[in-house]
Amino acid sequence: MTKSIKSVTHPKLRLEVLTPEDVKKIHEATLWIIEHTGVRFPSKRALDIWQSFGATVDPEKMIVRARPHLIEEALKQAPASYHLCARDPAQDLPLDGNHVFVGTDGCGVEVLDIQTGERRTSTLHDVIDIARVADATEEIGFHWVPVSAQDMPPETRGLHEIRAIWENSTKHVQTESIYNEREARVAIEMAAAIAGGREALRKRPVLSLMQCTAPPLGQDGGSVDAALLAAEAGIPTGFMTMAACLTTGPATLAGNLTVGNAEVIAGLALLQLAYPGSPVFYAAAQTASDLRNGAYTGGGPEDFLFGAAQNALADFYNVPLSMGSFATGAKEPNWQAGIENSMSTFMASIAMSDMLLGVGLLHGSRIWSFAQMMMDCEIFSIVQKTLQGIVVNDETLALDTIHAVGPGGNFLTQKHTLRHMRDIFLSQFMDRRPYNEWESKKDDARDWALAKARKTLAEHQPDPLDAKLSAELGRIIETAK
Repeated sequence: MTKSIKSVTHPKLRLEVLTPEDVKKIHEATLWIIEHTGVRFPSKRALDIWQSFGATVDPEKMIVRARPHLIEEALKQAPASYHLCARDPAQDLPLDGNHVFVGTDGCGVEVLDIQTGERRTSTLHDVIDIARVADATEEIGFHWVPVSAQDMPPETRGLHEIRAIWENSTKHVQTESIYNEREARVAIEMAAAIAGGREALRKRPVLSLMQCTAPPLGQDGGSVDAALLAAEAGIPTGFMTMAACLTTGPATLAGNLTVGNAEVIAGLALLQLAYPGSPVFYAAAQTASDLRNGAYTGGGPEDFLFGAAQNALADFYNVPLSMGSFATGAKEPNWQAGIENSMSTFMASIAMSDMLLGVGLLHGSRIWSFAQMMMDCEIFSIVQKTLQGIVVNDETLALDTIHAVGPGGNFLTQKHTLRHMRDIFLSQFMDRRPYNEWESKKDDARDWALAKARKTLAEHQPDPLDAKLSAELGRIIETAK
């Protein structure tokens, strides 16, 4: 099976949601918030770092206020591009502003069973199965830990999850399931074992960490401590805001962008103050709360606009972006899922977000669906094909072929047609059959997508992890207990 990875690159279509002046206003408003309102950092280590660089620290409330110059100078230290490295070097991902890669999303708590369709609690075996299917799927560039291994002890759950992925895929591993300093130390030791040592890990980071902020204007203390350890080890690290209009952010989109921006760049600035030049990324999954019940929506016009706007901010700070894209709010693979995931992926891709997240998840990142995973990958393939635009040159104008066929002819037998027929997008899951055939079978994309996932799981054998190395990962996890 192919080990290629599909990405959007050199797009011919572009979109501008925020003008340079808009971005500047949001940046200035963000700096004002950090200086006057402050951001909460419930971590002694973080507070000490901020204070050592002259920031104003309220030790009781754990709120940091920093002058604009400190934030801006710190962010200038962040590298503009780097690679997310994989167990197989041929699958390393360049985060260079000219590639859009797709990954699974993280921390789902339920799974639609691939065989029975039953909705049940997620387990470690689900992490393994998803990793194997993703390993064989060219649209998937990297792994987030997709679901929580709830049959594993909470204190080592996140470590078992990343071990399971390394054992079942050669692609890069990213996780948001490492929440504290103890877990981070063990995860870094595991990554070093995979890479071949600490210095090798610094050169080829096979692991990256994403930490969620605590909106509005807050960080999680354990996550900050874990991020600092990762930055020290040279592991790419990002902070993700999930600020939601009406509840954890202002009702206005610009206000919500500004609150989330303050959370993210304050976190990134902290890492650059502590470890200048450490690889970091901007991460966002902002949304709007539902007007009826205040719930997380996981889709809608606001999400689509945020998807493009966040990339403008990440570009302004000259760091890669990880963007929540798929992860529809729909309860099953349906019309709503198709609209939300298509629009969010198109908007984030046309803005050239480096990493897109959410493949396979339903109900706002709570429920995993293998059928949705396969259909999401097709959505990305459609977007990727669309963004290639229309190539105009002597070969594509096809004048000689048109002249040879002439009025009333047919192009099917032409050599030009044979050369280019595979340029035409061929859908796996769109129903283009005659009506009578559909009427007699009444199956649809969900059936075909699930069948493909089942076939892949049954047939694909990932490149195995060396048995001694696998045992070493197990030994390292045991020390965490």
